[in-house]
Amino acid sequence: MTPITTTRRPVLLGLTFLLTLLLCTGLAWAQQGHDEHQTQDDHATTVQQDVGHGVAAEVGAEGHAVTAEHGEEHGGEHGAEHDPYHLPNFVSLFFGEQLKGREAYLDPIFSAIIAVVMMVLLVNVASRRTDSPTRLQAAVEMIMGGLDTMVHGIIGPTGRRYTPYLGTLFIFIWLNNLSGLVPFFHASTSALNTTVALAICTFLYVQGIALKENGIGGYFFHLAGSPRSGVEWGIMPLMFVLHVAGEFIKPMSLSLRLFGNVMGEDKLIAVFVVLGAGILAFTGLPIGIPIHVPIVFLALLTSTIQALVFTLLSMVYIALMLPHDEHHGEAHAH
Repeated sequence: MTPITTTRRPVLLGLTFLLTLLLCTGLAWAQQGHDEHQTQDDHATTVQQDVGHGVAAEVGAEGHAVTAEHGEEHGGEHGAEHDPYHLPNFVSLFFGEQLKGREAYLDPIFSAIIAVVMMVLLVNVASRRTDSPTRLQAAVEMIMGGLDTMVHGIIGPTGRRYTPYLGTLFIFIWLNNLSGLVPFFHASTSALNTTVALAICTFLYVQGIALKENGIGGYFFHLAGSPRSGVEWGIMPLMFVLHVAGEFIKPMSLSLRLFGNVMGEDKLIAVFVVLGAGILAFTGLPIGIPIHVPIVFLALLTSTIQALVFTLLSMVYIALMLPHDEHHGEAHAH
């Protein structure tokens, strides 16, 4: 298949993953700094409350001292961080002490693992292509061929140039979604760090395409709503503001949709796993009833759908930013 055998595809894959991982790590670092600052503020607030309770205890009677002690305990519990509930993964099991206080870096780690696995598989398939394809080669060619057909249907014949990025995006998100269903693995797309990074990559890619295909003047003309008549020129300032706001809302909706769905799947599976273990808790053995299995099969479908929706909307955003006259003219010509 052409989309996966061109020599520049590994370079595009590597650059895409590098940008995504840098964004994931940067966002994780920013979130970690925010959490540390919030923890310091909570600690300072708790100290102030403790001092206040201590003064009240000294001035007041014994009953006030008991109240102050209770307030200290409540303040300490309130200041503690409650991480989202997830099933254990091998990184937190083996490196829990090293990651203590740095849980935000867990998602870039699993993103990097998926990126390395994906690059190894795809580069291996592209470099060992044969006329009698293996199952892996047939599967990759079927996926990329289906995406290429979809790109043709949405963007047009010129859309093939965008298939490498869109195909990379789909497979990366899909594998990340599915990794949350593997025991002792973690879906990094269940965190905003990863989904926002992917949305930023798509935003930058779409804006770069728009500038390249339309030029600077055509780009701003498109953001103004492509006014033709006097009325359209009159409302141009309003349309420009709305179009610019829409360009920033698009990546936000992409990231929140993917994050919410994958995070919900992980939470639901974790709840059913705990419930299944709780049913047999009276045995005292580390076993449980696998009542989460039907949810896993449902998650297989929804994980694929969410990766497809993210990629499909990215195709639509690219199509909307292309020059419409040339785009439709080439489509009719073919």
